[in-house]
Amino acid sequence: MSIAQSDIGLIGLAVMGQNLALNIADHGFRISVYNRTTATMEKFVAENPNTPGGLVGEATLEGFVKSLKRPRKMIILVKAGAGTDAVIDSLVPLLEEGDIIIDGGNALWTDTIRRENALKAKGLRFVGSGVSGGEEGARFGPSLMPGGDRAAFEEIRPIWEAVAAKVDDQTGKPLEGAAPGKPIVGGVPCTTYIGPNGAGHYVKMVHNGIEYGDMQMICEAYDLMKNLLGMSAADCAAVFKKWNTGVLDSFLIEITADILAQKDPVIGKAFVDIVLDTAGQKGTGKWTSVNALDMGTPAPTVAEAVFARYLSAVKEERVNASKTLSGPVAKFEGDREAMIEAIHDALYCSKICAYAQGFQLMRAAQVEYKWQLPFADIARIFRGGCIIRARFLQKITEAYLRNGELVNLLMDPFFTSEVERCQGNWRKVVAAAATNGIPAPTFFSALSYFDAYRSATLPANLLQAQRDYFGAHTYERTDTARGKFFHLDWPEPSRPQIEV
Repeated sequence: MSIAQSDIGLIGLAVMGQNLALNIADHGFRISVYNRTTATMEKFVAENPNTPGGLVGEATLEGFVKSLKRPRKMIILVKAGAGTDAVIDSLVPLLEEGDIIIDGGNALWTDTIRRENALKAKGLRFVGSGVSGGEEGARFGPSLMPGGDRAAFEEIRPIWEAVAAKVDDQTGKPLEGAAPGKPIVGGVPCTTYIGPNGAGHYVKMVHNGIEYGDMQMICEAYDLMKNLLGMSAADCAAVFKKWNTGVLDSFLIEITADILAQKDPVIGKAFVDIVLDTAGQKGTGKWTSVNALDMGTPAPTVAEAVFARYLSAVKEERVNASKTLSGPVAKFEGDREAMIEAIHDALYCSKICAYAQGFQLMRAAQVEYKWQLPFADIARIFRGGCIIRARFLQKITEAYLRNGELVNLLMDPFFTSEVERCQGNWRKVVAAAATNGIPAPTFFSALSYFDAYRSATLPANLLQAQRDYFGAHTYERTDTARGKFFHLDWPEPSRPQIEV
């Protein structure tokens, strides 16, 4: 009697790998699993004996490959970079033409392009798939962003659509109720084919860059309530809980309310007040910012969020500086409820700008890499499963359905009217933060981006004249067609005489 082969395999049984494997098995797919440490694999399989699809543990890569149906489909979920390359190099001699390797890690998109080219030359297919949603998403429904060989995606599509998060397509709200062995039935899956080669991992990177901005903005809103309005963590929690019922309804606002309401189990104080104010990162926000610089595309709010984390890391320097450098003492004497509403609007407008920058960056990337990115679908698959899932992503989907060639989210009629409605409060908050010495870098940056983007004339005319003066870099004129360049024969600059 022949032994049943698995529909798919997974290499790497850290928490994300284990949870994704269980998600796949819960949906009725037989999955083989391999881990470099065999004991980890054996323990995992032994602890999960009755999944609907079935878990098959393999102690060797040879056995793992042989256990899979052809064309073989195998997911790699190991540390991005050299670790992924090492696994691929170990697999290649064991595979046959047409087999599919899927990288589900946080890979740099240029690495994905390189890997696909190398594997294609060997007759193998490669899919670089962003996986967002953390441990819970992997277990109960992530947002999945696959890129690479289109035919290879069609092979894995039934599995990807089954295990992805699901949303109600009318409201855009994630469908709840997933439990071990009881996947969500119905709804629209939060996955779609993104594009060739590195497109999936690129979109995942931009997702993470937006996430950096979103998190920092929420922190700035909290900081203003705490240090300008004198509110306790519990008071702030109540505000965020209320905000989560309106346009700011999102996963990050929801967990912020939970965090601020949490008491420390050791000393009983507000948990957030005993957490050290130094933030870590895994680098994807930095990748987004560096790529924006490389492509000459403005994404200043994402970059400010990255810099805010860097600044938080120099804790000792900041403590010492606080003893020497002075600023205004925060003092608020107005209507507290009105200021809370203003902070809400500042957060909302800044969030719109962060998404506008992210989608503008993806628009530039599709030109650079000759992709055709499905922007409406990208917003749609962000609605569930991922960290930045939010109610207003439905509005972004609608914006790109109205106009697939939209140059900037701010130019969509809905978002134009929303920023117009809220910008008075946004400016009020930015002014209050500056006047009272409370740092709000993403609020400031987002407003500057908005004001620069809506300006028909910027002071770059002076800057270009400076460049022509000291470096003969030329300039364009306002009274001639674009693309014609000129140079002025500048006089020698006067220099002070030096007595010898």
